This record gives sequence, structure tokens and C-alpha cells, in this order.
Amino acid sequence: MNAPLKSCTVVRNAAFDAAGAVRLSVLIPFYRDNPAPLLKRLAASPPQGAEIILYDDGSADAVLTGAVIEAVQEAPLPAMLISAQHNCGRACARNALTRAARGAWVLLLDADMMPPDAAFLQRWRACVDKLAPAIAFGGFAVPPGHSVAPEQRLHQAFSQHSDCLPAAVRMQNPASHVCTSNLLVRKDVLQAVPFDDGFDGWGWEDVEWAARAGQHYPIIHIDNPALHLGLENPGTLLRRFRDSAANYARFVHRHPALARSLPSWKAARMAAKIPGFSRLRPLFAAIARNKAGLWPLRARILALKLWRSSWYAKALS
Repeated sequence: MNAPLKSCTVVRNAAFDAAGAVRLSVLIPFYRDNPAPLLKRLAASPPQGAEIILYDDGSADAVLTGAVIEAVQEAPLPAMLISAQHNCGRACARNALTRAARGAWVLLLDADMMPPDAAFLQRWRACVDKLAPAIAFGGFAVPPGHSVAPEQRLHQAFSQHSDCLPAAVRMQNPASHVCTSNLLVRKDVLQAVPFDDGFDGWGWEDVEWAARAGQHYPIIHIDNPALHLGLENPGTLLRRFRDSAANYARFVHRHPALARSLPSWKAARMAAKIPGFSRLRPLFAAIARNKAGLWPLRARILALKLWRSSWYAKALS
């Protein structure tokens, strides 16, 4: 269920109430992550007619709330924090942000993303002015190998292999490469095609939304990546892939043609045909974690994918 804004606490800075016409609303949902560094980086060189709205999806953390309120009040551009009393999920949070946005275009950014340079928002504003897209995804990148902790290297390598793709490659199957981590959408598109808040937890709600929206509006991809700083450790990755299986099944049920074009579906179908495949999960998990330091990254990536396939196969059965 969408959380009504009247049940939330709202904090605005002085620039928000004094703002003129808003062209671009930057929308940042978060849950127990600190979006203040992202807000400060974005506010350092904002384009004209931009605002930033943050949505705390029930973190219930007074210290975090205080830090974000301080960043909002110090921001030199219009900024607002909406704090929900209870966690309602990723789709619900984005729908609430869309209702609060005043711009004709919204840029959805995850709280663990970071612009690579000061011109990031300027490039998005130029995209709006020149192309006026209904939906545009800018892509994302991950920090280079030497700058991440050892426990984050699996996630880094996995993302580089599967997700950090140039626009020309993403355009070959536009809906399947849409993520809400760095997504520009015309507000009326999100109003006509909201996110499905029936998705629970992490995974697939963004691709499912793109599949529905892409039936009515064109999707383009550009090269304006944001840097993904929130790389996880192997244990968290394993848990997320396991827990995303129900969301994956919901996506496949709604969009079978798109699902069949993706490697994840083909891998899940293969796993379902192999007797006893699910019994290998402890082995896949052990290789992915690599606590003894015996396995190369290629083997760990493969083990992570096989782990995911085993749970997706179960969800589709």
C-alpha cells in the first residue's frame, strides 16, 4: 500500500519554499543508508530549476535523521526530507517521492550512488532540454579494484561483468537494463505507470516497471553513469539473491516474453532440469564466500550465479 504523505514527517529548507519553477526533481529514497554525502555532492553544482527530495523509508534512526536534516537545511538548492514512520518498500517509497516532486522530470537516484564529477546533473538537465525523453537510464559504474575492500571484490566483479554496460549495449534490450539507481523519467509517465508496490524487498521491481512502461513510452539509454559505492559482502549478496526469488517469479509471470530473453531465465530453466541441483547450494555459497582464499573471481562469480539460479528455479516450479 502506498504510504500517504500526511502520515510522514516533512522537513524543507528555506530554498524549497522560495523556489521558482522546478524543471528537474532529484528523488532519493533510503533506508538506514546515509544520503547526506550524495546530497552534498549534488548540491555543489546544481542546474537551474532543480530540487532534491529525500524519502526515509522508516529507518527510525534519530542520529541518521539529524544528519540528513542538517544536510537538507544547509543545501544551497531546494531540498526536502520526507520521513515515513514505517518501512513500506522500494516501490512504495518511489511512488511517494513522485507524488511530492514538482518538476516535469524526475531523476531517481539510490542513496549509495555518487556522481562521478560536478557536471553529472548538468548532463541530465541537458538531456531533458535536448531530448525530452519519456524514460532514460544513464547507467552505473563501480569503483576500481584497488579502491574497494577485499570483501567487496566479488560484488565489484559481478557488477562489472553483468551491469556496467555502455548505452549502445543496453539499447539492444532497453527494458531489461533499466535500474532505478540512475533513472530519468517524465513525471506524467510515472503517474500513469507507477511502480508495483506488491514487490517485497530487493530485486526486479525496476525491470518489471520498465517492461510495463516500455509498452507505452520509448526507453532510451545514455552514457551518464553514476558510481555505485554500496558494494556488498558475499553473505549479503547470497541473501539478496535468495530472497529476490519471489520477486523474480512475479516478474516472469507478468512478462514472460521479456523474461525468456534474459540469461537469468535460461539459467533457472537449466537448473530446474538438473536432478539434485538445489543440494549443491552449500557448495555454491562456500565458493562465493571464498573464506579459504582458494577460488579465483571467475569461479566465485559463476558460483553466485548458480546459487541464484537454484532459488529462481524453485520459485518458478
